[in-house]
Amino acid sequence: MAILRSRRLMVPVAALSVSLLALAGCGSGGNDSAGSGDADCADYETYGTFDGAEVSVYSTIVDLEAELLENSWADFAECTGIEVAYEGSKEFETQIGVRAQGGTAPDLAIFPQPGLLADQASNLVAAPQAVSDLVDENWSEDWKKYGTVDGTFYAAPMLANVKGYVWYVPATFEENGWEVPTTWDEMTELTEQIADEGGDVKPWCAGFESGEATGWPGTDWVEDAVLREHGPEVYDQWVTHEIPFNDPQIVASFDRVGEILKDDSNVNGGFGDVRSILSTPFAEAGQPVLDGQCAMHHQASFQAANWPEGTTVAEDGDVWAFMTPPIDASQGTAITGGGELIGAYADRPEVQALQTYLASAEFANARVSQGGAISANKGLDPEVAQSDLDRQSIELLQDPETVFRFDGSDLMPGAVGANSFWSGIVNWINGSSTEEVTQSVEDSWPSS
Repeated sequence: MAILRSRRLMVPVAALSVSLLALAGCGSGGNDSAGSGDADCADYETYGTFDGAEVSVYSTIVDLEAELLENSWADFAECTGIEVAYEGSKEFETQIGVRAQGGTAPDLAIFPQPGLLADQASNLVAAPQAVSDLVDENWSEDWKKYGTVDGTFYAAPMLANVKGYVWYVPATFEENGWEVPTTWDEMTELTEQIADEGGDVKPWCAGFESGEATGWPGTDWVEDAVLREHGPEVYDQWVTHEIPFNDPQIVASFDRVGEILKDDSNVNGGFGDVRSILSTPFAEAGQPVLDGQCAMHHQASFQAANWPEGTTVAEDGDVWAFMTPPIDASQGTAITGGGELIGAYADRPEVQALQTYLASAEFANARVSQGGAISANKGLDPEVAQSDLDRQSIELLQDPETVFRFDGSDLMPGAVGANSFWSGIVNWINGSSTEEVTQSVEDSWPSS
């Protein structure tokens, strides 16, 4: 579940601050979007010049991430003469609607969820043709679909994250003769093997505690299983309620995950029994992998920033990750993830110019080269990424053979995706049956 970005990434951003501070200092800070002073403005001639014009941008992105984002458009602003007035807020999800209704909407908003974008569609203006053309050129049809509401294209995708990574210590696997699994069955067999060995290492460690959002890491587990077991068509039917939440296929995927997470012999390495999953903060849940108390930890690409300072994230480093493997290998690579979408409340030429730039490969390369971000933009050069994991994630997103689906709970109504699904996971880990939980979530689905 790609919940409030500010809440979800607060710890990772803090961990990134030391390594990225120097990079942040290389560009502009603050809201004046002053450029480097040595930009090649020939690269920005197609956008036009708008000396003295101002464009306001509002999003969930705060702190160091906000500085890096502003650096990414600094040269654009310098060359076009547009002053970008940026505001990041932890209250974005609740305040964007209030502002739109009150007549104080920003020119551009960076939405962290397609569902929230859809809620605001009646207040937005359709994206200009230049933005649509860029998205057709540089993004998959799936990504364009997430920015489209009732047949009208409103918002280009911007940054992204990849869900479903399984983190492990390569040296631990090598020492024990464990092979990285290539199918879900192999992952289950490895889980059973480690559990049967009966040593100090549990197969898995997990943490679902996240304040009011406790439970969301469990939704990621289930979404991975649904996509890998039943394919994108069933996944799409599930998140749009074309099939009920308690459809037998969804029940089967819950149970598949439960075979791992609801068994004390498999979890919770370093923390306790199954129920300790709910009291373990998600940002701390992977630490026992490094401590040798568990073998694997399921978490998104941003887990890289949760490791202690000095941890080498690499295939031959202190810690690395493999993608949650397919259940049916013939389905190929299927991944879940999240990202942002840029919608406009105004259609002034300067607003359209910035909206177009943010959909471009030039923007993607400028932001990703600073570290701590990835994008599914096909024009992004993976080599500009600042880590091996980021490069691997970008290549996965750009691969035309990859089946990508946005985080399912972000696509569901808020009453489900950010409420009953989370609480259902909590009840499930506490001992409620799959049938009870999926029925309760189904009962919570809005009637219209």
